[in-house]
Amino acid sequence: MSTDLPDVSGISIGILGGTGDQGKGLARRFALAGNPVLIGSRSAERAQEAAAGLGGQVSGADNATVAAEADVVIVAIPWDGHRSTLESLRAELAGKIVIDCVNPLGFDKQGAYALPVEEGSAAQQAAAVLPDSRVVAAFHHVSAVLLLDPEVEEIDLDVLVLGDDREATDTVQALAARINGVRGVYGGRLRNAHQIEALTANLISINRRYKAHAGLRVTDV
Repeated sequence: MSTDLPDVSGISIGILGGTGDQGKGLARRFALAGNPVLIGSRSAERAQEAAAGLGGQVSGADNATVAAEADVVIVAIPWDGHRSTLESLRAELAGKIVIDCVNPLGFDKQGAYALPVEEGSAAQQAAAVLPDSRVVAAFHHVSAVLLLDPEVEEIDLDVLVLGDDREATDTVQALAARINGVRGVYGGRLRNAHQIEALTANLISINRRYKAHAGLRVTDV
């Protein structure tokens, strides 16, 4: 696979919904890699508490502050607040690379299943709500348990990166590779994000059956 990707070592990363396990796990790994990280929450106090628990170059603030100050912003908020949160941050996110890792899933006694999304996927909804941002879909299949586990030094995973802006997807691929053990692999246009988000339901089924924290590796690239 080509390694001709940009240097992203100095980029600051904001994480909306950074007080959840997925957000905290990504924050921890990017901070370990040396990137400044800003954790966002509806409550600045909650964000600051979460940041203090991670140490390193992690700070916390309300979502609007994080959206305005970070170079690149990861959306790791619950699906039910996805549209309204992004609509409220449209001005702060204008002109920025916005990485959507939200999986619209439902759960019943048979397990996890993909929910229908009017725009096609969470990432496409983000692109519709944020017309002035550069939306990229990535980090859908990363286990929060592994990200947060201090015993796990390397994450054995390829992160599929989807988007319509080549410079933006190259940047996100390079950011993924900042996490020890991870590769960022281009996975197509944003219109193909639905099956990437939906595949998370299959991984949850795998994890339940095999008591694992399964991810994906792409062969021959």
